[in-house]
Amino acid sequence: MTITREPTTRQRGYHDLARLMSLMTGDEKHSHAATSTLDVLWVLYDRILDVSPQTLDNPARDRFYLSKGHGPMAYYAVLAAKGFLDENLLPGWASYDSPLGYHPDRNLVPGVEISSGSLGHGLPLAVGSALGLRAQGLDSRVVVLVGDAELDEGTNHEAVELAGALGLDNLTVVVVDNRSATYNRPGQIAPRFAHEGWHTVTVDGRDHAALEVALKERTPDHPSVVVAEVEEKYS
Repeated sequence: MTITREPTTRQRGYHDLARLMSLMTGDEKHSHAATSTLDVLWVLYDRILDVSPQTLDNPARDRFYLSKGHGPMAYYAVLAAKGFLDENLLPGWASYDSPLGYHPDRNLVPGVEISSGSLGHGLPLAVGSALGLRAQGLDSRVVVLVGDAELDEGTNHEAVELAGALGLDNLTVVVVDNRSATYNRPGQIAPRFAHEGWHTVTVDGRDHAALEVALKERTPDHPSVVVAEVEEKYS
């Protein structure tokens, strides 16, 4: 089943997200994984990304990749709030005939750029997309959201090194840090990126104003990482 790309609900505000998320049940083990991303997702779609339901096929649109694809309830809620999909689909999510799965599917859900859930795939894909946009002479941004534990994947290490070496200033990584990495060491995420030539900033992942300032910033010839620290939850 494929959803129509026409917006079917009015855009809603941040305070409606809790209601939209409450329509989706059955994956409580990933509830912390979802809520940890909620504020970052909202700020991206409300204040940062140049993409809308009407511009999904525009080559010059910004791209958002949710690499942390498990527990996508917050993602679906934000997409519904912004008119990408009908909120009436939310209560039936993850059911047999629903396009909204436990992992988002780019072929079924409008606004979803990559099918994700297997951790470690999103950042390498984002590097490739950033390179492709550069080759086409497009100034569009690629923003990818990863989890702190996801950085344990070797594919991410290689992608971080390559993006820094190539100076991909159209690439931004948001690391939602909820202290879930196996060998968590507070304050060590940003230096890992800085060592490879990235511009880094660490913010409170619930502070919308701070997130907006950090996410709007672009540094010529350097990719950017925003470490969004949220409350500690092991999911």
